[in-house]
Amino acid sequence: MNRRTRYIIRRELRSLLELKKTERLWHIPLLAGLCVGLPLLVGLFFGRLNEALLACTGGLVILYIPTTHIAARMRTMILCSLGFMVAFSVGLAFSFNPWLSSFMLGVLSFAVHWITRRFYRRPPGNFFFIMLLSMASCMPYQPETIVFKTAMVGLGALLACVLAFLYTLLVIRKYPPQQAVASHAVRQQPFAGVVTSSVIGLVMGTSLLIAYLLQLDNPYWIPISCIAVMQGADQRHVFQRSLQRILGTFIGLGFAWLILSFHPGALAVCLSILLLQFIVEMLVVRHYGLAVIFITPLTLLLAEAGKAMTANPAVLISARFIDIVLGSLIGALGGWVLYHRELHLRATRELRKARIAVRNLMSE
Repeated sequence: MNRRTRYIIRRELRSLLELKKTERLWHIPLLAGLCVGLPLLVGLFFGRLNEALLACTGGLVILYIPTTHIAARMRTMILCSLGFMVAFSVGLAFSFNPWLSSFMLGVLSFAVHWITRRFYRRPPGNFFFIMLLSMASCMPYQPETIVFKTAMVGLGALLACVLAFLYTLLVIRKYPPQQAVASHAVRQQPFAGVVTSSVIGLVMGTSLLIAYLLQLDNPYWIPISCIAVMQGADQRHVFQRSLQRILGTFIGLGFAWLILSFHPGALAVCLSILLLQFIVEMLVVRHYGLAVIFITPLTLLLAEAGKAMTANPAVLISARFIDIVLGSLIGALGGWVLYHRELHLRATRELRKARIAVRNLMSE
């Protein structure tokens, strides 16, 4: 083993253990926990836990709250809430056919990535829009419930907007708003967004189709794992996230098995989700792999809450591990393509040629 190989191995091992510094306030994890947990507690009180689960996914829009002045914050929150509802409703509307559903996931993922890249480049970016779209695409097709289910997501998002407004009024004096910095990357590279969005759309649509062809119980785990891994900033970061996600999932599923082995009641599940959401948001900006340990039981309880209280934990967890590992590997491959410089240059060159050809054709 030569010196360079040893250096690379040590560097990657350090990255697995390194805790990053962050200026993120603890308020945001607390807000996220409330936005996810409060709908569950209200739904539990009224005996409507299934509807509350939809509302708490809408509450995740709180993670898009910017640090700008109050008008810009609320504008961003409202637009993201509408985006959540559109993504969820479109996923439900096309869930009747696996092929069409996979195609629409690809098309909407392209659009979501292009829009978030153009107007909202901060994390979590496209992730939660595509997550909601993937989950809705795999729900049973019941056209008479589309409006109601979308409204539940909207109510959760509305609660998040209200809490965001109240939070801003409380802290605006102590933590002055920051001026948003405009990015010129898209203007300098007009085709970069089209190329990356096309790769995202192709990988998302293909991953869901693979999950359908493999006849998995919950196909949405594959595209969700894919897009989580592809959030990396470059090829090395994507590889790290893929490795951290697989290792973190393995440990996290053991943690989830421990929780489910006690056969928790509905109240315990709701409180666990609230606490786990807080822990995840505290850790995710410091160490992704460590956060995944808690993301795994959190997503299991959120997405499988009905089964989590009745199904065999060992069967449920083994199925989720296979889904997440497969999705992470597909995401790693997609990330390699996403950040392959030569492929990007070639695709950009072809797009320029196509634009010139169209202009020449129209001018004749």
